[in-house]
Amino acid sequence: MSPVMMGSKQVKGITAEELAGRSQALTGALDEGNGQLDAEQRAAGHEVVEKVRARTALRGGHTVVALAGATGSGKSSLFNLLVGADVAPVGARRPTTSRPTAAVWGGESATELLDWLSVGQRHHVEGVSRRADGADTAGARRDAVPGNLDGLVLLDLPDFDSRVVEHRREAERILALVDVFVWVTDPQKYADARLHDDYLRALTTHNTVTVVVLNQTDRLERDQVKQVRADLVRLAELDGMRGLQVLTTSARTGAGLDDLRLRLAAAVAGQNSARHRLAADIRAVSGRLRSDVADTEPALASSADDELVDALSRAAGIPTVVSAVERDYRQEALSRTGWPFTRWVRALRPDPLKRLRLDKGDPKDGTTALPGITAADVRGALGRSSLPPATPAARAAVELATRRVGDRAAEGLPGPWADAVADAATPPGPDLGDALDQAVMRTPLRARDPLWWTVLGWVQTVLALLAVVGLVWLVVLGVVGWLQLPEIGTPRVGPLPVPFLLLAGGLLLGWLLAVLSRSFARTGARRRAALIRDRLRASVAGVASERIVAPVREVLRRHAATREHLDRARA
Repeated sequence: MSPVMMGSKQVKGITAEELAGRSQALTGALDEGNGQLDAEQRAAGHEVVEKVRARTALRGGHTVVALAGATGSGKSSLFNLLVGADVAPVGARRPTTSRPTAAVWGGESATELLDWLSVGQRHHVEGVSRRADGADTAGARRDAVPGNLDGLVLLDLPDFDSRVVEHRREAERILALVDVFVWVTDPQKYADARLHDDYLRALTTHNTVTVVVLNQTDRLERDQVKQVRADLVRLAELDGMRGLQVLTTSARTGAGLDDLRLRLAAAVAGQNSARHRLAADIRAVSGRLRSDVADTEPALASSADDELVDALSRAAGIPTVVSAVERDYRQEALSRTGWPFTRWVRALRPDPLKRLRLDKGDPKDGTTALPGITAADVRGALGRSSLPPATPAARAAVELATRRVGDRAAEGLPGPWADAVADAATPPGPDLGDALDQAVMRTPLRARDPLWWTVLGWVQTVLALLAVVGLVWLVVLGVVGWLQLPEIGTPRVGPLPVPFLLLAGGLLLGWLLAVLSRSFARTGARRRAALIRDRLRASVAGVASERIVAPVREVLRRHAATREHLDRARA
């Protein structure tokens, strides 16, 4: 990695790996930022990435330098002096350069490079040069003139202030592709707004590959040359070009030509100007894109907050489901532990959950007979439930909760990113409603049967059997007495016969136990309802995290990734 000498300061070179890394970082920023970045600057970024790819793919170590300037600045005259031949036409008042002209030093072919530049007029500089005093040195050694320019491709561009639109466009097209800028101006136009506003101020990131030449100094006195040069340096600093190298030349006398050759030779010797120019382009477009992202992002939890879950729970009809679960528990509990002689009446009552097309599910939420498929998957495939649609108040609560999530996540973000966060936090209504309904249907709505159901159920069965035995015994005794058959001895407990005690005791104790079961059922139903409410809220929270929080966090992740890529590209 060799340094680049521009003026009196040495600039650290950029390796091909570093340039590729910056280009990849810019590509990553464009991919992550996408629609949230300014469309014009995004297109410019893609152009820079493509230019880096195309320029680095070219073979050879040429350095492309453009002589650019206004009409009458003398750039074509300087071009001819550097080339050592009258290659470019010279005109004092009107633009005479309509197409770029290329001069190539050295034996290495620059055909592929010039084809990429679309420069048709080409001149190969042989071992003939011209000294500063204008004398030809044909046949002399190449080092007779200061600086070795082998590998230089020098372009004489059309005037950037030409009244011919095609000339200006051609100059701007070439300027977008060259490695080094040499801006040629004169004492009359050195403060021209076109040079400063349209070029120097727009190329503040390119100061390492920029040289300004104040030509036609032969028209000024020595003190005036210093004064004008100092003023030009001051204007360049106001443009943001600090440390810019400003040379003074005279195409008529050859003064300063050797200094210009040395600067060009330094750029060629470093063989790094192309990468510096491309890196500067990446910095420039990355800097402009950087204004589209903030320095930080708001922190957003990965799970949904209680306000959002509450709003979605009401919209999903969870209160209705919980109420149905509570009624279902009481109904099943009483059918298992109630008075056996009246249980059949409860079987005629409609199932509260089936009316909502909700399946209670397996108490263990186990798998089905098909491997890999759970009971919840089967329930989810049954279609929609019969839960009533969300009320306007519930929908309004959801909109308010999602808006607050978006507002918190978008705080401090530029407009396009804030809009993207708001869009992510507001999924389409039907999609969200379907997801909530499926979440409810996939949630198991029961748990293990409590032990007291089994215990009280067996006790009720025993009491019912005792009552039946007592009743049959009494019937037998009545039939025997009616038929006047020999009396059967009946055991007694005190004054009461055992059959009567069995019948009355079985009925009375069964009824009392049924009353006790109702109290247990109400308490158990409340507990079961609380358990199922927590399950349903967890399912709704999963939908909120997946459909609302996750998309918002993805926008914030893209924002952070875009900023990090741009910062790496600008490094």
